[in-house]
Amino acid sequence: MMRRDWLGECVEFLQDQGHGISPQPEAPREAVFNLAKPDSRCPECGHAIRAWENLPLLSYVILGGRCSNCQSPISWRYPAIELFTGVLSALVVWQLGLGVGSLLILLATWALLALSFIDIDHQLLPDSITLPLLWLGLLANSFGVFVPLSDAVWGAIAGYLILWSVYWSFKLLTGKEGMGYGDFKLLAAFGAWMGWQALPVIILLSALSGIVVTVLQMLFSGRSRHQPIPFGPYLAIAGWIALMWRDDIVRAYFGISGL
Repeated sequence: MMRRDWLGECVEFLQDQGHGISPQPEAPREAVFNLAKPDSRCPECGHAIRAWENLPLLSYVILGGRCSNCQSPISWRYPAIELFTGVLSALVVWQLGLGVGSLLILLATWALLALSFIDIDHQLLPDSITLPLLWLGLLANSFGVFVPLSDAVWGAIAGYLILWSVYWSFKLLTGKEGMGYGDFKLLAAFGAWMGWQALPVIILLSALSGIVVTVLQMLFSGRSRHQPIPFGPYLAIAGWIALMWRDDIVRAYFGISGL
């Protein structure tokens, strides 16, 4: 969706400049192009996915992991993400019970999963997910669901400014960009949900998990140290853990640090 928008904006700009540019043949041609339309299709043969073929996990088993029309293999990633989402959702309800807070954290869980896999694939954290997540946290805390509103507002401000400062410090020292603006907004969203008190824990957990995973990848999968590292998934993991066990973790952190 974002690429379609970018292409349209570029074409419109170049046409306005009199360059006579026309849309490329591979550009999407559907009049409506969003999360609901056009309907899901097999990427190999274009077969329209019917309702019974789109049931999480169950359809993959019924179809034997293949398209019902052309028999092309269906990526294992579909059922794996569906299963992972189901497990995390069940864990939220089991840990927190049923209530407004657990419903909101379910929404956050699904958003964080989407952000993580988009960042892994494209090195991008879309504003269309990070900003609604931030506003939802502020809205929830305007009713004091998780933390007082003042803590949430300062958490959002501090979350953005911390990584913004790291970004510019690194860029001034090295001339390179160490992270993207989406990371700032994601940490700001966690600040909006949990207040400024949770930010040190989230930063520490995300940095440690990122270092460990990257070192393991370099040792066992031959990953180059020059290859960009998506930081969003590590922020998402740390933030989700903090959302689930926020009070216990924050108390333990401040107890250990003596603050």
